[in-house]
Amino acid sequence: MAAWRKQRAMALSALPSGYMKRHFFMLTMAALVGVTMAGHALAGNKGSAKTARVTPVKPRNVIQAGLAEARLIEVYQLVASAQGRDALSKAESLVRDYPHFQLAQLVYGDLLAARTRPVRIVGDVPESMLKDGAPILAELRDESQMRLKALRERPPPGAIPSQFLALSPRNKHAIAVDASRSRLYLFENRPTGLALVADYYISIGKSGMEKNIEGDLRTPMGVYFITSNLDPKSLKDFYGSGALPINYPNVLDSKRGKTGSGIWLHGTPPGQFSRPPQATDGCVVLANPDLDRIIRTVEVRTTPVVISQRLNWVTPNSARSANKPFEDALTAWQSAKSSGNMDRVLSFYSLDFNSNGKTLTEWTPALRTELNKGRGRAIQLKDLSLLRWTDATDTMVVTFGEVTDGTRTGPTKRQYWARQGNQWKIFFEGVIG
Repeated sequence: MAAWRKQRAMALSALPSGYMKRHFFMLTMAALVGVTMAGHALAGNKGSAKTARVTPVKPRNVIQAGLAEARLIEVYQLVASAQGRDALSKAESLVRDYPHFQLAQLVYGDLLAARTRPVRIVGDVPESMLKDGAPILAELRDESQMRLKALRERPPPGAIPSQFLALSPRNKHAIAVDASRSRLYLFENRPTGLALVADYYISIGKSGMEKNIEGDLRTPMGVYFITSNLDPKSLKDFYGSGALPINYPNVLDSKRGKTGSGIWLHGTPPGQFSRPPQATDGCVVLANPDLDRIIRTVEVRTTPVVISQRLNWVTPNSARSANKPFEDALTAWQSAKSSGNMDRVLSFYSLDFNSNGKTLTEWTPALRTELNKGRGRAIQLKDLSLLRWTDATDTMVVTFGEVTDGTRTGPTKRQYWARQGNQWKIFFEGVIG
């Protein structure tokens, strides 16, 4: 008896000051029983299975993306199958390797406490202790439930987010964030198409989604791109192992009058493994090992990041079918541009067009110069990328290299198209490289 009391005291003392001396009991078993997940859900394992694939325990201090979560889920499964002794052993090993993983510490403390008496309710603690510890208990419980929800509700095999209509070979990877599951999905763009290679727990804004103004503590929704990779030596410890800024506000955000800046994918402070599901000032925050993998994997400027309240997963074939009407419009614009006919080309541009502060009237001379320089030669669209964002309006984000016949290279451009009735119109065009 004295031994387990000592173990429990050690577990509690390992928590940050906000958690010390707070007594938590077992998480609800109903949420744990019957949990199924794909084996590839954690750390990019291949294949799928009806039960979780157990991730081998690595030596202490070996940091690997997704490993800590995989080990936590293994503990959950052992608890659900009434293997309490094995669960306690695995939990003890987990908190020894990741002493700052607060949720794991909670589960370990629960397992130790559960050896003394049955648990009557979730958070079965003395009223005096519950009063002080309730907010933290609620945050950890939310984190646990979001991790389990994302692993129960796996994307259909081979499916992709509906926003990814077509990616060019230059888009080697893509990222999609699903706020409803507190999850970030990492894709690799292979010759056969997009493949989900890993997914991770994330935290979003304290006030939820759909950022509108500076300081509203919300995470933006839309299609973005990673703009840079900030050196962790230049950052405060608060941002963890690094940061990947995205281009919020994008063209559509600015058109809608949205304000704010400094939206990053970043890590956690050294003493904190993860944060509650809604705990940031608007950024997307990951555990440092998970962020490290993303930083090592993705490229700046060419990696799209879709952030959505809830991702819509579709088959690649259905995405291509949905893309057909827009492709026809884009081909018609390409034909008009190749013809050199100014009136034909202008018919594809919206009256509220804006290019880096220039109205359509102000920008038209630059377009005329381009057409005169091309002298009616055909243009080719190289490395075409099509991303779709649908909310109150239907928007296409189009990136391509514009190469005139007879030349080897040309500018890399990005256009934003909006569907107006049955027509697609360009409301932004600019050179990005």
